Amino acid sequence: MITFIWIVFVILALLIGVVLVRDFLKHRNNLEPNSWAKTGFIGFIANFFDTLGIGSFSIETALFKFMKQSDDRLIPGTLNVANAIPTVTQAIIFIQIVEVEPLTLALMLAASGVGAVLGAGIVSKFSEKKVRLTMGIALLITAMFMIATKLNWIEGGGDAIGLEGSKLIIAVAVNFILGALMTAGIGLYAPCMALVFALGMSPKVAFPIMMGSCAVLMPMASLRFIKEGAYNRRASLAIAITGVAGVLIAAFFVKSLPMDILRWVVIAVIIYTAVVMLRAALRRVAPVSQDVA
Repeated sequence: MITFIWIVFVILALLIGVVLVRDFLKHRNNLEPNSWAKTGFIGFIANFFDTLGIGSFSIETALFKFMKQSDDRLIPGTLNVANAIPTVTQAIIFIQIVEVEPLTLALMLAASGVGAVLGAGIVSKFSEKKVRLTMGIALLITAMFMIATKLNWIEGGGDAIGLEGSKLIIAVAVNFILGALMTAGIGLYAPCMALVFALGMSPKVAFPIMMGSCAVLMPMASLRFIKEGAYNRRASLAIAITGVAGVLIAAFFVKSLPMDILRWVVIAVIIYTAVVMLRAALRRVAPVSQDVA
């Protein structure tokens, strides 16, 4: 079954790569006014840390805002489309080096993919205000999960590499929800890691599960975002290329980093970006409220 999953990943990567390039070429004369260098840098840095388990969505959202490289309305779609191929690369690597029970892995991956297909159809039609509100809340939720994990507020953990019975049902149901929320810009890594830990599985198992889940759901969600045109084309192609380089360097060459310090820095950046998103959304609401009054 692991070999079958690996083959599915390769097919998904090729599929999304072909669709992305075709859509890019079709609209090459009407691209967003952003920078190849800046978006490529964003993709490299975010996917480098993503491979180490920190997550890429929050980092990229913050850098998109700071460097002014994408309209807020297009950020959810861009996050999914741009990181699909780098994330598939991660999944292929970690499924080979970390042992996980095949049935648990397959069911959780399938659940996230189905959730993503349903979620992308809704998120791709969101207005800019809804995107800002959703992502602001999403970032705060992600920060809470990361803080809870860091401070050991979530009890659990163990040596299991698979689940059965009620625990497996819970894992599948929650991963379905996480797959849907992923299309709104809520990173799956932090809550999925917390889920795996809470259900008594080995922390190492979280890597192939969370990376594999994203490797399934992101290409599937991306097809919908590309069809709707609800993503940043230049940024997505640049990140897809440089992101793979970031993944490979982090997976095979990085031996040690001050991860505790880096995680707290990322949490601070996430909270700051969430506040910026929410303030921007509320500023748009205020004039309407005054007129009604």
